[in-house]
Amino acid sequence: MPFVTLSQGTYWQQAVDYTMEIDVDVEKHQFSGHQILRYTNNSPDTLHKVYYHLYFNAFQPDGMMDVRSRSIEDPDDRVMDRISKLKDDEIGYHIIENLSQEGAELSFNIEYTVLEVELAHPILPGSTTELNMNFKSQIPVQIRRSGRDNKEGISYSMAQWYPKIAAYDTRGWHAEPYVAREFYAPWGQFDVSITIDKNYVVAASGILENNNAIGYGYQDDPLIDQKHKGRKLTWHFVNEKAHDFMWAADPDYIHQIAQVPNGPKLHFFYQQGQATRHWEKLPEIIIAAFQYMNTHFGAYPFSDFYVIQGGDGGMEYPMSTLITGNRDLSSLVGVTVHEALHSWYQGVLATNESYYHWMDEGYTSYASSLTMSHLMGTDNNRSHAKNYTNYFSLVSSGKEEPMSTHADYFETNFAYKRAAYSKGAVSLSQLGYLVGNACLEEILLTYFDQWKFKHPNMHDFIKIAEKASSMELDWYYDYWAHSIKTIDYGIQEVNAVGASTHIQLKRIDPMPMPIDLVVTLKNGTKKSYYIPLGIMRGIKKPENAMARQIMKDWLWTHPTYDLRIKVNLNDIKSIEIDPSQRMADIDRSNNSYPNE
Repeated sequence: MPFVTLSQGTYWQQAVDYTMEIDVDVEKHQFSGHQILRYTNNSPDTLHKVYYHLYFNAFQPDGMMDVRSRSIEDPDDRVMDRISKLKDDEIGYHIIENLSQEGAELSFNIEYTVLEVELAHPILPGSTTELNMNFKSQIPVQIRRSGRDNKEGISYSMAQWYPKIAAYDTRGWHAEPYVAREFYAPWGQFDVSITIDKNYVVAASGILENNNAIGYGYQDDPLIDQKHKGRKLTWHFVNEKAHDFMWAADPDYIHQIAQVPNGPKLHFFYQQGQATRHWEKLPEIIIAAFQYMNTHFGAYPFSDFYVIQGGDGGMEYPMSTLITGNRDLSSLVGVTVHEALHSWYQGVLATNESYYHWMDEGYTSYASSLTMSHLMGTDNNRSHAKNYTNYFSLVSSGKEEPMSTHADYFETNFAYKRAAYSKGAVSLSQLGYLVGNACLEEILLTYFDQWKFKHPNMHDFIKIAEKASSMELDWYYDYWAHSIKTIDYGIQEVNAVGASTHIQLKRIDPMPMPIDLVVTLKNGTKKSYYIPLGIMRGIKKPENAMARQIMKDWLWTHPTYDLRIKVNLNDIKSIEIDPSQRMADIDRSNNSYPNE
């Protein structure tokens, strides 16, 4: 069983082993389930309680997700007040019929989407216990991510559908109620059997063991449970390295397969028709995307990846994604690339999304921009322009909150999305400005290699970045993640001093940065002047063939900096701070001389 031993040094992570069998009643949209959970405590702590998430309970009138959606300033238009209007046969729920530990019945309490369990036997450090549960569930009408009968007519989008053990780490239990934002769960393996009417095609985030039953036009499979033969089929899936398990089912799914050279097999499940005509072009494009992603962000470590029509937009799961499919080709490729890259940033590097949502969505957005630029053959230097524009609009809105804010606690959906996706993406692009793009790619590859199948946090990433760059970088994240302080530098004065030129630079806004200054002469020659930031304790390696002069450090306590260069002012055509525009300077109007 993977993930059961303590990791190197002081790092540890819990391990789970799920065996689940469910029987789906498609007439009532309900299922009965049996779950065996082997839970291994790799922590140094003795556990007397455990917690499960019961996500379907969120889809009930007057629940936390409902009230949050009806009270927040800018509700998600997929949710709005829809939960408040659900009828009894449209809500979601989990009923826990019984729960035992090593044969001993357990007492438990359900509070909204959290199941609180008193253990009969404490789980000692390094030990494993077995929890046995029978439950009944009702599948809600599709509102947010999971449910039945989505707007495109997909029967079942089964995300966050089972009682799922909460994460336990150095900060203790993470049993947050579900209000439609992020997820965090321990690594382990899943063995899942889904029994459903035989006219349904099932796709899932795992390998189908009884593979004669996959696709359409099935042959009878000897592994299918005989008591259901003639009416139902049992689909048996296994995933040995995952922190979640998703499945989807529809009678009209078709199944197409494509092979990435030296990479995974790609599976596409969708309803064929005019609205999904672009899916036929998707496999070839996503093959090229995976080849690029494998090279630049780390080799995808699984044998298969599943793109499944369903859900309410785009959402990542281990080895898979649910996406709505009625899209033009550009939108279809964009959402597939983004969700596929979540297999790197969350599917393999499983950060706690509640606290590090920007390392999940932001890093994925950064990588998506580069991948899409590659696919479209456009200039990578401006790949992230939209992320910068979105970040600047967040600043100007007055609604910005620190990126370190817990995902559930943002006051607006706007502030959360711009922080997690856009400012999170800028955090990487701007890191490229600090350390150089080549060093940034080395950082991302090392990060993937060292932390795959673990739960890294910001500090783990910083350590890798500091080692690769030979710089100190904690100051950068203190400002960028933990505050809303902005960057604004300007050229304040330019004067001739004999045969030299005096340039006075000013830090206008609080956040300090190193400065790349480029002077262009009237004869076309460019000269680069690099001003390190003192607290970096290092310098960036040259990124191009331009002649570069390293100047004395700019101390963050000093609002101005006097730069004297041995160039006659009459020979200068222009002076510019950060021509690459990777520094998120909120006002570039003062970054150039002359100011045209």
